[in-house]
Amino acid sequence: MATSPSGADADAARRLPPPPPAAAESQLAPLVYDMSQQVQAAMENMLKMINEADQSSAGIIEDIEKCRNSALERKKGLEEEKKQFQRAAYAVIDMLNVGN
Repeated sequence: MATSPSGADADAARRLPPPPPAAAESQLAPLVYDMSQQVQAAMENMLKMINEADQSSAGIIEDIEKCRNSALERKKGLEEEKKQFQRAAYAVIDMLNVGN
């Protein structure tokens, strides 16, 4: 059968004085330093990712602009072809009407 601490032992443990502030600070300092190093490393990684995303988006925007310009040129070419076919069709219709 396991023995549990008596009520007197628990009261004595609660009455222990807290560690002096200097001791608490000396224990927290390495933790705070480690945490700040981790945060700094995370921020550097995020900055790298942001820069990569900016470069990628700049390339994508450039590609979109090239495609847009190419599409506009193709549209102009198709419109010109359409006009030429329409003129040819009207010319044929006029020739057929003149013959009647």
